[in-house]
Amino acid sequence: MNTNILNTDIQDFINNNLDKNITSILLKGTPFTSVDTKEIIEQIEAKKKCEHKLPTWFHTKNIYYSNKLNIEQTSSEITASYKSKLINGGNIIDLTGGFGVDCYYFSKQFKQVIHCEIDSKLSELVNYNYKQLNINNIETKNIDGIEFLNTNDKSFDWIYTDPSRRHDSKGKVFFLNDCLPNIPENLNDLFKCTKNIMIKMSPLLDISIGINELKFVKTIHVVAVNNEVKELLWILERGFIGEPEVKTVNITKNSELHFDFSLEEEKNLESLYSKPLTYLYEPNSAILKSGAFHSISNQLNVFKLQKHSHLYTSNRFVDFPGRQFKIDSILPYNPKALKKLGLKKANITTRNFPESVEHIRKKLVIKDGGDLYLFFTTDLESNKIVIISTKI
Repeated sequence: MNTNILNTDIQDFINNNLDKNITSILLKGTPFTSVDTKEIIEQIEAKKKCEHKLPTWFHTKNIYYSNKLNIEQTSSEITASYKSKLINGGNIIDLTGGFGVDCYYFSKQFKQVIHCEIDSKLSELVNYNYKQLNINNIETKNIDGIEFLNTNDKSFDWIYTDPSRRHDSKGKVFFLNDCLPNIPENLNDLFKCTKNIMIKMSPLLDISIGINELKFVKTIHVVAVNNEVKELLWILERGFIGEPEVKTVNITKNSELHFDFSLEEEKNLESLYSKPLTYLYEPNSAILKSGAFHSISNQLNVFKLQKHSHLYTSNRFVDFPGRQFKIDSILPYNPKALKKLGLKKANITTRNFPESVEHIRKKLVIKDGGDLYLFFTTDLESNKIVIISTKI
């Protein structure tokens, strides 16, 4: 950690160049001798990434930023705040502390937080940043989290971990057994130190794989921000017996859309089906990731268009957790007939359809945008159809 970066003139240079071309700064160089130009550029790039992802850090003076990869991999403040409100207690340990965003929010729900980070430089700068952020109940440890638990006779109300999904030989991985630390391999030892574990996983992980690799899974949270799935959060409770409950949420600037269901019920339910009626619904990304296709049909009394289409319809308007549309017309998929409609601009979506959006646009010469929404999909009789609709 080069503390010269915190000098007022260098901090001013960083702040004044956040929107400047990095290449030109690199070629031109900087007027400072105490800090290498590449170090300053690294600070500029990292801070710029934090502007929207970590606004608390961005707007706090003299924050020392880690490299871009650490910033890219860390939780956003939105998701860190969400997960922190799910749990509370006296103490919690984060086995894979990283840039420390999750611990910052845990510190608002727990009396004591321990942040473990094996990278000594990262551990040092996180400890420094917590002081800048006026956080006093987080203790940083430059040690592997599993090793800390194995060498300390201490119990915790909660253990939290965000295993690294990058493997030295396998590259990016999507199985828990390939992540670091290997949670399934160490699970029994972890439960000797706590009754409750929260694990953050990649949104690319298949939920069924996670269930097979873990035990005592009580709840799975599928967290989306602005309709993009960001995290899977797994709540494990020692001794829990039963099927996990899945809680989905799509967080936007003005709202949180929730939909909960039981995996056991989902297995035993069957969707209601119908041809397109008055309204059309497209589930948000968190629901699509969770696989709640039968549950949402039954809970909200909406009809699925076809087994693999994942679009829903109803005659009565439903406050649906996703995009909602009023159906204007339904047409068989016939490119020549569609061209005659003279549509110049429309928003196009495909669900269970053999052609891509890009291919359809080229074929029909339709630009993106406007007030019309075209859904290219398959109906109950396996016919290819186009639903022309307007957004509610």
